[in-house]
This record gives sequence, structure tokens and C-alpha cells, in this order.
Amino acid sequence: MPHFKAHLHDEEATAALGAALARALAPGLAIHLHGDLGAGKTALTRALLHAAGHVGHVKSPTYTLSEPYQVQIGGRAVGVIHFDLYRMGSAEEFLDAGFREDFNGDNICIVEWPEKADPVLPPPDLNIFLAVAGQGRDVELQASTALGISCLQRLKFAPNL
Repeated sequence: MPHFKAHLHDEEATAALGAALARALAPGLAIHLHGDLGAGKTALTRALLHAAGHVGHVKSPTYTLSEPYQVQIGGRAVGVIHFDLYRMGSAEEFLDAGFREDFNGDNICIVEWPEKADPVLPPPDLNIFLAVAGQGRDVELQASTALGISCLQRLKFAPNL
């Protein structure tokens, strides 16, 4: 599978990766974020949303489980739905909330703690793994579909420059 690996030296590098990802997004993309608490999943998502044009606060949907945003991609209004499933008790809660319907060709879905909704969560186009490493983070992006591969091909990011 196509992938990208980098070491992000600091918070600014994480924000720069989020901005680079924003430029590579496409409607219908499902992104699963993996990493321990404090690994930078929400920080990466926040940077991505701001770079995609969202103005205003981006909060972690830890208690609401999802937060919808509207951004412009290629001149088209696209919904970005940020999920944080950390507090979800079972995969059935994901189905009961109707979240599966958000995964369609129009929205971009970014999911923190995707393992909480196995096996009912739609599969990702892109997996992003974040791990604290010293003062920074190690990151790996793995594409698993044609849409994920095209996203990685559009990604223009040189870490720590």
C-alpha cells in the first residue's frame, strides 16, 4: 500500500501537515486517525479544517461524538465531519446515532478512535498513525483505496523545513 512517513519536530510541523492534507482532500474521503491520548489527532484535524477554510473554533467532539463543518474544496461546498469515538461504549452506538449515513460521496469523514466502532465503521481510504516521539511526533499515512492513493499523490509536504 502507498504510504508516507515523517517525523514532525514540533506542533508547527503537525499544523503544516494538516494544512498540506487540506490541499489534498477530496469529497468522499474517510480518514481514520490512530494514536494514544495526546498524540495530536485533534491538533492535526484542527489545522486541516482551518487550512480548508473553516473560520472559528474547532473543538474536540469528545462528548458530542461528532462535529460537522462546511469548507470549500475546488469551489464546491463540502461537509467535513469530525468524529471522536473515544467515549463510545459500543459499536452499536455508532449505528444507533445514524453516523454511518455520513459516510458518502459528498462528505469527508475524519474519525478519531476508529477501533471503538469496529466492525460497523466504514473502512478508511486513509489511515493516519500518530505517535509521540521526543518533543515531536512520528506520523505515517497509509492509503487503502484509490481515493486514498490519489490523496497521497496530491500531498505536498516537506516536514521540518
